[in-house]
Amino acid sequence: MAQIVAGFGVPHTPIFPHFVKRDGPDCEIAKLFGAQKNDLAAVRPDLIVMFDTDHLNTFFLDTMPIFAMGIDKTFRAPNDEPRDVPNYVVQSMPDLATHIRNAAVAAGYDVGMTTHYSVDHSVTVPLHFLTPDMKVPVIPFFISGHVPPLPSAKRCFALGQAVAKAIESWPAPLRVVVMGSGSFSLEVGGPRMAPGRSDGVPDPDWAWRIIKLMEEQKVDTLLAEATEHQMLKAGNVGGELLNWIAMLGAIGTRKPNYIAPQMQNGHAYGVWRW
Repeated sequence: MAQIVAGFGVPHTPIFPHFVKRDGPDCEIAKLFGAQKNDLAAVRPDLIVMFDTDHLNTFFLDTMPIFAMGIDKTFRAPNDEPRDVPNYVVQSMPDLATHIRNAAVAAGYDVGMTTHYSVDHSVTVPLHFLTPDMKVPVIPFFISGHVPPLPSAKRCFALGQAVAKAIESWPAPLRVVVMGSGSFSLEVGGPRMAPGRSDGVPDPDWAWRIIKLMEEQKVDTLLAEATEHQMLKAGNVGGELLNWIAMLGAIGTRKPNYIAPQMQNGHAYGVWRW
């Protein structure tokens, strides 16, 4: 049977591939992603299920599901042209993706679907650093974390639990890694940008609070405090925290091996292995 073998929390800043190309393998971004790449290789994944928030590239305001899955044999990445990122074709597992979706719907989650789709930097940038050969199949699970109304943190955590049950009921012996992609506090293109930048970190204290609660395994406290008001107070993409929360639901209450903050960007790099 399939089993979940690790959880990863990843950032997806679209300019990071360009910065690493410019600054070389000894820069902070390269080292942080490099450590995660080594951890990912060590758990020998057969599949990655990634919770992410699309940036109005796969979906748009006229069709914006709260939850949705990409279901196809392959998908294209990226569809928003971040700098110094190749055009990838990523393998997926449509039968297992369909199984997860059916199980989630049966558990009470109205999960939409998209086929013949492409993804933006929220999926592509982490994969670019962690699996650049794109040999590990990926199933994207989209959570609407930018445009209110946002799903609740408790519902996203319970969704992660439902996804875990679906994965673990799959009969094939697969090693599955669950990822959550996104920031904790970040304003992009809005009034709370930092001077001279196109983004900013409006609530660094909240980002530190999230990291501390995850390190201390105080998930119930995190779910109670991660209200829609608080997440959007932390920036117009602060709802990306929900992707990490869904990942936490999928892996269970476990102590992280590490969570490495990168506070100038309002996010972190986390690894849970057991």
